[in-house]
Amino acid sequence: MLMVVEVTSYDTATDQRDRVEKPRAYAETGIPVYLLIDRDTREVTVCSEPDGVRYENAHTVPFGKQVALPGPVEITLETEALKEWVR
Repeated sequence: MLMVVEVTSYDTATDQRDRVEKPRAYAETGIPVYLLIDRDTREVTVCSEPDGVRYENAHTVPFGKQVALPGPVEITLETEALKEWVR
């Protein structure tokens, strides 16, 4: 698997589940890139370099900015359109 993409939900458990538990689980299994589309904060976070416990690198940008996804994905993601998909 090259990467996992998650979109936060609008429920009370999203903070623990999407921002803590899932990134840790994905890093533990060695998934190279975790992309979190955070509707609450209107940001995109790219986590990379899993060490078997956590991701060593995390980069966050607000919706509207470009974000580079590192290898093995190696694309630049435009996030402007995400502004239209949040409350």
